[in-house]
Amino acid sequence: MLTAIKRLLSAKGFDVELFSSAETFLADAHIGRTACLVIDIDLPGMSGIDLGRRLSIAGSRLPIIYITGLDDEAKRNEAAEVGCVAYLRKPFLAEHLISAIDKATG
Repeated sequence: MLTAIKRLLSAKGFDVELFSSAETFLADAHIGRTACLVIDIDLPGMSGIDLGRRLSIAGSRLPIIYITGLDDEAKRNEAAEVGCVAYLRKPFLAEHLISAIDKATG
């Protein structure tokens, strides 16, 4: 899924960087350069929701687009509480992801 999203977004002209985990993203020195975060809710280790919560507590206003294989109302509500700008259920249309990124960064 990561590779497919990277190919799609790169083809649309976005500068894309992949991270293997939420922890790896947090350890990266370029968080301040990130315009938008597209992250799966269910990750090994720190979840996407936990990452959003941690960024929010730190004062980040980074727009987050959550993707998930399960559409759960509780998860959707948690995502909204930590700054979710879009919540996409897999599989989703490429146009929906592009539209969400445009909205988040526009």
